[in-house]
Amino acid sequence: MTTYHVGYFVGSLSSTSLNRKLAKALVRLAPKELEFEEISFRDLPLYSPDFDANYPPVALAFKDAIASKDAILFVTPEYNRSIPGGLKNAIDWASRPYGTNSFSRKAAAVIGTSPGSIGTAVAQQSLRSVLSFCNAPQMNAPEAYIQFTPGLITDDGEVTVDSTTDFLRNYMAHFHAFIVRVRTVLPRE
Repeated sequence: MTTYHVGYFVGSLSSTSLNRKLAKALVRLAPKELEFEEISFRDLPLYSPDFDANYPPVALAFKDAIASKDAILFVTPEYNRSIPGGLKNAIDWASRPYGTNSFSRKAAAVIGTSPGSIGTAVAQQSLRSVLSFCNAPQMNAPEAYIQFTPGLITDDGEVTVDSTTDFLRNYMAHFHAFIVRVRTVLPRE
């Protein structure tokens, strides 16, 4: 059995993030071959090319955390029909300076939850565009736009609706298979 190391980003910095609950649920429902670690971007300053010649230690540690993973899972809300600014800032840090893109050839998947009926669909499309530029192979199906209703997922990540549990377990099984395919075709350099 090969274990794959997956880093995950929770797009919201909120202490009561619905997407953090979803991330906990996904970790619980994932195949045992996947090992997870949250990669926090909370402490990153705003990115500027002025840092390219001398990256701050927090940004170097952030890039190293991504580089050590086989895949990245993005669990993000939708802010104003796009991704949260903090998440975009993190992606900018990880993909710069030119030639040191931490996402290149790294399997990626995108999922999110929102109380709204379109459940982060527009944010996910925005994020997919950014990840395409970052040369991150993306799992395109199944897509997962989760409408969050009160009590759907507990604070500990337990999903309370059987059909949602089954859907999310299937999503993670597909992500595992996608990681295997990407790592087979694009081994680490």
